[in-house]
Amino acid sequence: MKNLGALMKQAQDMQEKMGEMQERLAGIEVDGSSGAGLVQVTLSGKSEMRGVKVDPSLMKPDEAEVLEDLIVAATNDARARLETRMQDEMSKVTGGLQLPPGFKMPF
Repeated sequence: MKNLGALMKQAQDMQEKMGEMQERLAGIEVDGSSGAGLVQVTLSGKSEMRGVKVDPSLMKPDEAEVLEDLIVAATNDARARLETRMQDEMSKVTGGLQLPPGFKMPF
């Protein structure tokens, strides 16, 4: 029974650390870019878009589709960077413990 108590304490500690990590991540912002930096997108730690910057040279009516594609690419780049940052933070909480693919915390 002593081991079960220790395991429960460890799970509780991890859950507290997860809450702290989520609060930290909510406050971060991650930038993504495309078109050699001509388009930049900023996402919050909750994947909310906070900003878009577009180089004026891209604002041509006949090239709207190019601009749209670059915004999508920049958003995807920011999302990938955010995912990497979240995984780094998660490994700090779990102490490098590899969780099964698709396993989401908190439970």
